[in-house]
Amino acid sequence: MFDMARGTLHLTAAVTREGDWYVARCLQVEVTSQGHSIEEALDNLREALELYFEDEPVPEVSEVITAPVQVRVA
Repeated sequence: MFDMARGTLHLTAAVTREGDWYVARCLQVEVTSQGHSIEEALDNLREALELYFEDEPVPEVSEVITAPVQVRVA
């Protein structure tokens, strides 16, 4: 959702632990960042998204539905 009055875009991030890093991925656009803590990964993602949107148009953002999925693997 884009708040025109404030110039704020509300996006969703997924954060995973990969080795020594936390990796934050935006679910609406293909932007990813990392950090040594969850907060640092999200701060870095915020900065990366702000830079991304300097050159890219603001997308129409719909609500993201997240759900756990169980998969059997051999």
